[in-house]
Amino acid sequence: MTATGVGSMPGGDAREAVKTVTGSFEDFPYLPELPARGPGADMIGRSLGLLVDLYAHVEPSGWRISDRPGRDTRRARSWLGEDLDALEEYTQGYQGRLKIQAVGPWTLAAALELRSGEALLSDAGACRDLAGSLADGLREHLADVRKRVPGASVVLQFDEPSLTAVLSGRVRTASGYRTYRAVDRQVVEASLRDLFAVHDGEVVVHTCAPDVPFALLRRAGASAVSFDFSLLTERDDDALGEAVESGMRLFAGVVPGTDVALSDPAGSVMGVRKLWRRLGLAPGTLAESVVVTPSCGLAGASPAYARAVQAHCVRAARSLADNPE
Repeated sequence: MTATGVGSMPGGDAREAVKTVTGSFEDFPYLPELPARGPGADMIGRSLGLLVDLYAHVEPSGWRISDRPGRDTRRARSWLGEDLDALEEYTQGYQGRLKIQAVGPWTLAAALELRSGEALLSDAGACRDLAGSLADGLREHLADVRKRVPGASVVLQFDEPSLTAVLSGRVRTASGYRTYRAVDRQVVEASLRDLFAVHDGEVVVHTCAPDVPFALLRRAGASAVSFDFSLLTERDDDALGEAVESGMRLFAGVVPGTDVALSDPAGSVMGVRKLWRRLGLAPGTLAESVVVTPSCGLAGASPAYARAVQAHCVRAARSLADNPE
């Protein structure tokens, strides 16, 4: 049984963030994101900085397509370089799983604006180009991480908080008065399958939205799904059970990502035990199938809570392993 984080951390000091993460999650660290530094360090901007031959800049309304790389692209790439330098420093000699994160193509397409101000999501051809550019950028990024941390077994996480809204036609247009048409599920599945194929290791999809499309992600080839455990309903049971039985791992977000009073670690994972019983799964499979995480990123948390919640996740995972029933 293990634990890890989702992605973002409070503050703006890359070395301090990496030191905290590698100290908390000795068996499964991740490359932290620090959105408090500003545009380009945010989840969307960081991933736009990975794109190959496709650029974006910041407008008052958000990120918009550019003809050439500008200040915002350079800033995003510079900050990622700082973060990777810090990761390399604090993972000398490390061997084991190491998670890196990038925003998935459908959340990027919902967040990135065309020159008209409408979301790139409205243009099917542009969505294909975006996915292809992201695939090329991720190949380079993965190669860089492997070179810096040669002992790592890299886990690639795609952040797709807008995926459910894209599939259900709930992404609002620029005016806010209407929504974009739902994207065909087969188109979404095929694009994700192609993108997951850039990495020959473990691929995780993270979303903190309700109605996670577990079955679609399983068919697309995701190794694991990361989600806010509190948003699960019994409607998810069948898809969850099939996912686990097919070998998919669950990154269960059981601890709030913003400051609250933390319960005892065993109490935090009580719901996971109840889910296993409800699904009729063998308790012995819990340790292999579940990774304990916060419910979402920690960008909105205080630094003290961010440190405490990560240590809490490790203790909760240990509790689940020691007492699966």
